[in-house]
Amino acid sequence: MQSLHIDTIGHGPDLVLLHGWGMHGGIWDGVREQLAQQFRLHVVDLPGYGASAQHDPYTLAELARIVAFAMPEQTHVCGWSLGGQLALRLALDFPARVGKLVLLSTTPCFCQRADWPHGMDEATLQEFARSLEQDYAGTLKRFLSLQARSGEDAREVIAALRAKLFERGEPSLASLRGGLEILRGLDLRDAVAKIAQPALLIHGERDTLTPLAAGEWLARHLPQAELSIVGGSAHAPFLSHRAETLGAMERFLHG
Repeated sequence: MQSLHIDTIGHGPDLVLLHGWGMHGGIWDGVREQLAQQFRLHVVDLPGYGASAQHDPYTLAELARIVAFAMPEQTHVCGWSLGGQLALRLALDFPARVGKLVLLSTTPCFCQRADWPHGMDEATLQEFARSLEQDYAGTLKRFLSLQARSGEDAREVIAALRAKLFERGEPSLASLRGGLEILRGLDLRDAVAKIAQPALLIHGERDTLTPLAAGEWLARHLPQAELSIVGGSAHAPFLSHRAETLGAMERFLHG
């Protein structure tokens, strides 16, 4: 197994933070100090991002295996976007290691299907994959813009995302390709009923990347779930509506 970089800070119950596609653990910098006052945080750079080495194969199940054996034996897990889907996979594959789940802007199925209108058109995602090969930085920046589109303070959120983008170096192209392939094929709808852990879903009212309807579906089908809708927020509520997001997390994790 190759090296997985994890920053550990704070005191209290263990809490793992998992970032989304194209980013790294530094995306949590705006909330980590407050969370570290109440939790022992484990801020992960997923393989191929930040200080973590690339790993093959790049599948959701393999990422879950790597993270599971690098994190504490029993911990709460918070994931954003692709990180939320990884948190679901961890709960399915390693249930004894996962306490409560916090799922930010998380969908069980990223792309549209004949029976699933609540996602990205697959042709659009394939176009992102093609563009990645031609204009690496520009494609990442366009994807980040989608995350803030339609939300309050969109310009500020986009600026915050772009400022963090290459702060820890450029992610590997292989990890970006692998992450897009995970998103293209992801469909956990038949599996989520098996997840027994309590889960808090925090979803932006104006999220166009993983629409609110996807979060509502997930809240109905997870056995122990509650949904917190952040009014005015798009895909990154922990950036655009920090106090509301942190308040919901703290109440849930301490409850």
